[in-house]
Amino acid sequence: MEFRTIVDIPESQWKIEPCERMLFVGSCFADNIGRRFVDEKFRAVVNPFGVMYNPASILHTVERLATADDLPFNAEEAGTAVFTLGTNHVYILKETGEIVDNCQKRPQRLFQEKELSVSECADYLLQAIDLITKFFPLVRFIITVSPIRYRKYGYHQSQLSKATLLLTTQLLIDRMAAERPDVSVTYFPSYEIVNDELRDYRFYKPDMLHPSDQAVEYIYDRMADAFFSDTTRHFLNEWKPIREALHHRPFNPDSEEYKAFLAKTMEKYESLKLRFPGLS
Repeated sequence: MEFRTIVDIPESQWKIEPCERMLFVGSCFADNIGRRFVDEKFRAVVNPFGVMYNPASILHTVERLATADDLPFNAEEAGTAVFTLGTNHVYILKETGEIVDNCQKRPQRLFQEKELSVSECADYLLQAIDLITKFFPLVRFIITVSPIRYRKYGYHQSQLSKATLLLTTQLLIDRMAAERPDVSVTYFPSYEIVNDELRDYRFYKPDMLHPSDQAVEYIYDRMADAFFSDTTRHFLNEWKPIREALHHRPFNPDSEEYKAFLAKTMEKYESLKLRFPGLS
């Protein structure tokens, strides 16, 4: 007898390697997942200009990075960009007609709220992908929909927004396959994992909206199963005890025993860096 439905995630045809250059842009869920990759020593940049909830704002982040020549990739290396879609709702500053990424607590009367269509959402993401691959053609893309519901819209309206984003991901993948078959774009089902596999409030934080740390860890593990290479798995197995040792808080940091322990740990760290030059 089974008591939950497991989301089937096909193994990716391309793999994420140790210390790979990565970019996470999107909702606060992108922050949660992105920090896990930073902890595991991937060279990841996570929401450099703050949380970006909608596809238009994701494009804005990519444009700002490109303009400043700060996209965190190397033209000669494979890299991975992860876009996490939170909502299709945007706010337009009436004075300029521009979509803003953050209302900065200004009066609501200054803005007009709009719901982007499926095709509009896909267009913004296509522009972001085109801009990145213009300079870094080896970058691959993971698109995911945040499982976090938006109470302020009402739960029914929140579900409609998520449905729009789910349709967006499929349209995006279909269009990329037809127009840019040289670029890898893969959907990762974060939304489905939380709503199908983890549909229990014990996997939520006290606000009953945001996934708990345990849920985030589970989603990270499912992503690792789908995308990590064997080399990455071996690296992480070696990095884990070093990371834990470096985070250890000794009772007496001035003791000879702790100094010897720390020296041994740093020796292992330096040895690992020799085999994985991207490790910092």
